[in-house]
Amino acid sequence: MKITSVTRYKGSTYEAELDDGRKLYLHADIITDFGIHAGMETDRETLRKIIYASNFRRAYQRALYLLDYRDYTYSEMYKKLVENYKSEALCTAVMKRLTEHGFIDDVRYAERMARKLVEIKRFGRRRSKRELMQKGISGFIAEDALEPYSAAFEENLMELLRTKHSRYLTDREDKRSIEKVKSALVRYGYDFTEINHAVKEYFDNADEFEEEN
Repeated sequence: MKITSVTRYKGSTYEAELDDGRKLYLHADIITDFGIHAGMETDRETLRKIIYASNFRRAYQRALYLLDYRDYTYSEMYKKLVENYKSEALCTAVMKRLTEHGFIDDVRYAERMARKLVEIKRFGRRRSKRELMQKGISGFIAEDALEPYSAAFEENLMELLRTKHSRYLTDREDKRSIEKVKSALVRYGYDFTEINHAVKEYFDNADEFEEEN
């Protein structure tokens, strides 16, 4: 098997034509790494290595391009690559390189996302963990990322009652409005025990404030 010609195709990509009529489009780095030139004799195994190296480079560069715009979890990036390059073995190898170089780091991703979920969106632990796991973060990593916010969950719950839901909490006997608030807080990811405790504390504090005045 012989490479009959190597010509510049576009930018840093070259077209290498084989004597059976097949054409390979290879980056200049691949051309250099394998010493590819017109008249070069090659066997099937070497050709396979050239094609693999070319596909690996494309997939790796594609991943870096995507990471320029936002962070990805391991699971998200792997799915993206498999959609385009089909080969699970190739994509696994690319992911290994990305994690080794620190471009993909689920722990770092989980810590950043946890901060956003708790401090900005004010989600409870259950909702926050679910959001993390939907991104492909493992349950163990999600729990570790949320551990520093144990006190913040309680503070956020009270803050939600004082601000977003205070208009529904004007009467301790208005069960319908209170249940509406509780349902909303469940959707935020808080459990019934902590919600009931927070609502009781909210009304107790409100009663104390009225007595003082």
